[in-house]
Amino acid sequence: MAARRSPAPARTQRLLTLPAALSALAAATGLLCGSALLSPAMAQTASPAPSSNTASATSTGDPALHAQIETRAKAAEARLIAWRRDIHQHPELGNYETRTAKLVADHLRKLGMDVKTGVAKTGVVGLLKGGKPGPVVALRADMDALPVKERVDVPFASKAKGKYLGKEVDVMHACGHDTHVAILMATAEVLAGMKDQLPGTVKFIFQPAEESPADIEPDGTNIWGAKQMVAEGVLENPKVDAIFGLHVSSGIESGKLAWRSGPAMAAADQFWIDVKGRQTHGARPWGGIDPIVVSSQIVMGLQTIQSRQVNAMLEPSVITVGTIHGGNRMNIVPEKVEMMGTIRTYDEGMKKDIHARMKRTTESIAASTGAEATFRVVELYNATVNQPALTEKMAPTLKRVAGDGNWMLAPKATASEDFSFYQEKVPGLFFNLGVTPKGTDVTKAPSNHSPEFYVDEPALIHGVRALSNLTVDYMTMAQR
Repeated sequence: MAARRSPAPARTQRLLTLPAALSALAAATGLLCGSALLSPAMAQTASPAPSSNTASATSTGDPALHAQIETRAKAAEARLIAWRRDIHQHPELGNYETRTAKLVADHLRKLGMDVKTGVAKTGVVGLLKGGKPGPVVALRADMDALPVKERVDVPFASKAKGKYLGKEVDVMHACGHDTHVAILMATAEVLAGMKDQLPGTVKFIFQPAEESPADIEPDGTNIWGAKQMVAEGVLENPKVDAIFGLHVSSGIESGKLAWRSGPAMAAADQFWIDVKGRQTHGARPWGGIDPIVVSSQIVMGLQTIQSRQVNAMLEPSVITVGTIHGGNRMNIVPEKVEMMGTIRTYDEGMKKDIHARMKRTTESIAASTGAEATFRVVELYNATVNQPALTEKMAPTLKRVAGDGNWMLAPKATASEDFSFYQEKVPGLFFNLGVTPKGTDVTKAPSNHSPEFYVDEPALIHGVRALSNLTVDYMTMAQR
């Protein structure tokens, strides 16, 4: 039986009874476990599911298989929560997920799967061959945590440390990837128990470094996470026909599902701007060229790109300067200022146009003052785009699993996800699962990436139900 949540203000969770938790964990493991999000503000703009019969989805798939999923998911729920707590208590940064990977690989092997480890450094891939011929469905979970110090009052709170680009940091599963791993482990158990009846093959992808690697600095030439897994052939042998994934969100009430067709999450690019002036005494600024003033003008100029230059009716976009470093004394005009920031877009053509405009704006403003400036951009993640045909095909399944009043059409999110690299190769559908306790104002709930990010554990079984039903229904419909 799943652990109940305590009232949200207390930010605590009741444990499974100790014998039950230990028994579930031992039986399951053999051992003793970023940004896809609806922000609180965005949750207010999400379109709620109709409360009338229009929310009821047309029956899809095989009712007998659906019933099996329900039974098996409930039977796995205690282990699901035990896994989540174990992984939460032992978080690992991107490309260092060795303990988590071992937990996953051991579990998949016990289920009788062919398992490959060390994919894209620490990734794990399990292959479940159904008893009947059919399509290949991939399911993905990301495994990495964030350099965040946890402030959630639960007995299994993280006290872990890790290395981020060579520096020791606190580590926390502040984006819910612990839940993603546990959900997919439980989904693997559910579907493995139905192996003989599955008309197809399931590829379980446990991916490292979605939040970016902790051991390398992105420079435009190195790859990691989903992009590296794709490069290493994770979607081949056997070739994947469709891929599904989910992300938990604090901006949605516990257990509810949300998705949208087409561009769902933004592309993320990182940029650097270096401004070189001429150093002088702060009392005689006319004797030099002040890169701090020039940088201020560049920051303001960049903001006119979205507001005055690109077609705002096409797609939204964001340009944020996140860091500015220059100078070391109050009465010295420094020689150099360094800036770094992020760009978010949904349209590839618009993205390239914004890059060109940013370069021109940066260099032109600097030149007008006698300074010099360089602009460099690295494309990190492309936009997450849910294929419209696949989304339309599988929406009835998500509606059926969620039930009337428990699903919504999500707004676009400006967070980014490297799930996009799978979707560029095969049709994919990425959706959200709400994890903020019922009765809590989701607009005030600590967001993903917050040190107070909180997961209502009874929501997790709905993720298992959704992924299992999407898999089975996709396979069944392919037989028609």
